[in-house]
Amino acid sequence: MELFRSETMQLVQMIVPAEAAHDTVTALGEVGLVQFRDLNPDRSAFQRTYANQVKRCDEMLRKMRFFAEQMHKAGLVAVPRADAEDRPYHLDELEARLEELEHELRQITANTEKLRKSHSELVELQLVLEKAGGFFEDARADASAVDAGASIPSSSRRSDITISGGVGLLGGAVGRPTDTEMGERLLGDSEDAFVRDGGAHSRSTSRSFSEYETPQVGAQDPKAVRLGFIAATVLTHKTPSFERVLFRVTRGNMFLKQSVIEGKTEDPRSGEKVEKTVVVVFFAGERARAKILKICEAFGANRYPFPEDFQRQHQMNSEVTARLLELQSTLEASTRHRNGVLSNIGHKYDAWLANVRKEKATYHVLNMFSVDVSRKCLVAEGWCPVVAKPRVREALLSANRSASAQMGTVFQPLPTRDTPPTYYATNKVTEVFQGIVEAYGVARYREVNPAVMTVVTFPFLFAVMFGDFGHGLLMLAAATYMIAKEKSLKKQKLNEIVQMGFDGRYCILLMSVFSVYTGLLYNECFSVPMSLFGRSKFKCDPNDPTFQDSGACVSQFKSGLVPASDTPYAVGVDPVWHGTKTELLFVNSLKMKMSILMGMTQMTLGIFMSLLNFLHEKDWLSIWCEFVPQVVFLGSLFGYLSVLIVAKWVTKGATADLYHVMIYMFLSPGNADCAGEGEDGKPGCPENAMFPGQGAFQVLLVLAAFASVPVMLFPKPYYLKKRHEARLGRGGAYAVLGENEDASDDEGAGAGAGAFVVARVLVLPQHRVRPPPAQARLVPLLQVVRLGEEHHRHGRERRQH
Repeated sequence: MELFRSETMQLVQMIVPAEAAHDTVTALGEVGLVQFRDLNPDRSAFQRTYANQVKRCDEMLRKMRFFAEQMHKAGLVAVPRADAEDRPYHLDELEARLEELEHELRQITANTEKLRKSHSELVELQLVLEKAGGFFEDARADASAVDAGASIPSSSRRSDITISGGVGLLGGAVGRPTDTEMGERLLGDSEDAFVRDGGAHSRSTSRSFSEYETPQVGAQDPKAVRLGFIAATVLTHKTPSFERVLFRVTRGNMFLKQSVIEGKTEDPRSGEKVEKTVVVVFFAGERARAKILKICEAFGANRYPFPEDFQRQHQMNSEVTARLLELQSTLEASTRHRNGVLSNIGHKYDAWLANVRKEKATYHVLNMFSVDVSRKCLVAEGWCPVVAKPRVREALLSANRSASAQMGTVFQPLPTRDTPPTYYATNKVTEVFQGIVEAYGVARYREVNPAVMTVVTFPFLFAVMFGDFGHGLLMLAAATYMIAKEKSLKKQKLNEIVQMGFDGRYCILLMSVFSVYTGLLYNECFSVPMSLFGRSKFKCDPNDPTFQDSGACVSQFKSGLVPASDTPYAVGVDPVWHGTKTELLFVNSLKMKMSILMGMTQMTLGIFMSLLNFLHEKDWLSIWCEFVPQVVFLGSLFGYLSVLIVAKWVTKGATADLYHVMIYMFLSPGNADCAGEGEDGKPGCPENAMFPGQGAFQVLLVLAAFASVPVMLFPKPYYLKKRHEARLGRGGAYAVLGENEDASDDEGAGAGAGAFVVARVLVLPQHRVRPPPAQARLVPLLQVVRLGEEHHRHGRERRQH
């Protein structure tokens, strides 16, 4: 197998017995070297042969998603167990198992949800009994104070609302002064209960408990009005809006007492922890009661019964507490049972999920096959690498044996002129680089693979940008660890970020190595200059008086340092540049010139890779009309600039301004030294003339660059147009195959294949089959093509006569 070019592909046909179809596709999927073609393009997904099996797999995947959702809610993680059963499940067996588990888990979840809801409602009821009971306790305390001798101003009393007859709604016997005074005390602050802003609407919730019914009373004062109340819990942020709406709907004929619950409580409906407030609404009349009930439903308030009698309140509180303890134990037992079922599912979840996905992929591929009902077999076509044919044959044979099919699988090559797909055989090192290249595009069949060059160019260009010795060592340590532990890390379930880094561990290794190298060239370690290769080759100006007196060097910030010797720094950038005012100018100039050289190298490499493709395809037209003018154009401009950069680096004392050189190359051809622009007609920039005859050479380069543009644009399209018109002018639907286009079975893609005989067909029988007689050989394809051409020519001659 090779990586420089795509593997040689061949179109093959397989005639598979119906009883061995599933095992055959599964075995070929394990090999992973066959790309099937869809032989039923006109059929929709619902008209395919195995559409029902695909639907069953989708239903099983839905159940698996349900299991994953329940495990996530329970805070569990699917961890495969070492002693878990690792045998592959049959589709029917796995489907029945998943159906049973889903039914059991739904029942457990429904029961747990009911218990949780009941528990949350009882908790809220207990809070209502506590908070609302506090309201009534305060009212009774105030009434007792009145009995003891305190007086309530008559202006605060409400004579139109009283408690009379039987057992009053506010507790106590009929006619007791304490009850009357308590009712007056509760209503005394009603005029001071103003409406607040805020709140929001929410989905109304149904009542969990029956509303406390007011008992019927006997004789009442005809002027008296029954006073009722409703106890409920409302979301804290909705309380202001709830109070405002109540005030407006009842026109102020209500009294609201509220108390915020400390901390967060679990909402019975959603199961979320929210902040709630206990409210008690006092009202008069059935119409007001109906309106308040509708408002409670609109705001999602949970209403709870609250007895009037003080003794009944304490009794109900005790009953709720006992019921909570019982529900808590039941809920814990139900939760343990549910978590046990989910844990057992989690041990096999990954294996089941992989099995279902494999089955679904298998039936998707089977839907691409053509079904021969009369012969009870399936016909498949696909592309296969020539070097992988022995592995495919072995997989077909093993699948046929495992299915105990009565007849063998026929495996034969097919002649075709279709363009084969591109396939590169990669390993764990080159796979990541192939993925980087294919993220931008896939090369055509048998083209040069850019991933071969990307193995070096991508990490190196990253290091040119990253370039730091210390950070490079950290990356190197991380990549080395992942490579050393790759066997154990492959078995673990990593998160998305870590998995991405693990998949590119070899790319990170190369990037770190190049980063260490470029960090040495930049002489930087964690952005701090290094002096590993000696001190600076610059020194302070000996004529600086500050240096002679105190050792300081003030001139380095004014006139700069002076060279200590004629030799450059040993390796990389001199560390003395770091932190100076001219560092940015120097480093930017250096990196810009390096970028031009590396970009020119990469573009030249790409052009010469296209030359390899043209030579492989023997496309001489593209060589002369694409490759040659591209090389001339690129070399005349950027190639010349790259040569000037290197020449300036190696020439001692060179101060040429390459910007001006390239600008004057086009604006003033032949004028390399700005002739006539200086004083007294002298050259304005004599330093730009780097070699004799530079002006004439630049004129030649400009002419060559301009001449290469029309050569790239016009000749090839014109020639292709004429060739296409010539083909149409002949009127032939068939083209005669050349001698060099005849390809054998072992050589390739089948494009222009020669004589195809039955003797080349590979039969994989369960028993020995007699070879076909010589009379059964097919007519060579070339003869068929020629017969068609003769028939077409004779028909045209008859039409002319």
